[in-house]
Amino acid sequence: MNIDLAHSPDADDIFMYYAIAFGWVDTRDYRFRNEALDIETLNEKALEGYYDVSAISFALYPRIREDYALLRTAVSFGEGYGPKLVKLRGKRLRRNFRVALSGRHTTNAMLVRLYYPQARPVYMNFLEIERAVAEGEVDAGVLIHESILDFDPRLEVEKELWDVWRELSREDLPLPLGGMALRRSIPLNRAIEIEAILTEGVRVANARKKELSTLLEEKGLVRIGDEALDRYLRMYASEESAELDTRQIAALDRLFELGYRHGEYDCPIRTEEYLIPREYNRWRNL
Repeated sequence: MNIDLAHSPDADDIFMYYAIAFGWVDTRDYRFRNEALDIETLNEKALEGYYDVSAISFALYPRIREDYALLRTAVSFGEGYGPKLVKLRGKRLRRNFRVALSGRHTTNAMLVRLYYPQARPVYMNFLEIERAVAEGEVDAGVLIHESILDFDPRLEVEKELWDVWRELSREDLPLPLGGMALRRSIPLNRAIEIEAILTEGVRVANARKKELSTLLEEKGLVRIGDEALDRYLRMYASEESAELDTRQIAALDRLFELGYRHGEYDCPIRTEEYLIPREYNRWRNL
């Protein structure tokens, strides 16, 4: 069975998928055809129902809940770190500052809209944000992915999105960033198997982290290497990425609640109700 799977080209998504691409995981009768696209393109494609399985920004999920189930695996959360709102050094931001964001449907964009309601968003590819801020095209911008590790010395951090999240959520919960969604038209037994394969892929990747990282660097599949790659993967692709835990689910519930309360979504949702029901396997074998 062919499965079209899309992920972003950033190091953690590549890392969490490529144990499967390199043949280190038993994929049964599934043939995964992967494509790497920037996160907002993936969000827009998910709104169209384009891919069988796709990486998405968590903030997008309530908008696609009728067409996609949320997967428990390949998740990215921040814990004391995350995207950064940057500006030119010494610049004072007005309330209606122009801010570059990596896409309307990204989690960081929603948090910025909630925290800075008078700011004027300018949506662009995440690779252009650092330059746009440094050259004065916008007053500030949110850096994501590997760009948070090392950026133009002309810039400084105005606000950590981790701090924004803590102030908005008012709870001790990790910062939800992105995960994976699976098309609901896929039969339930198949959906359970696909989720299990992807989960095993993340676990194998972590178990063979050094070997996999070296291969990814040698093949030019990641934009950073050596110490920076190791640091980034420790942040966003760890054992905690393999399967949602109770704190991560609570964080998602809080994110969705905040979005609904501020008019981002048409109804409140609870994460557990939109995960793939694994109980099916037990029911089938009764």
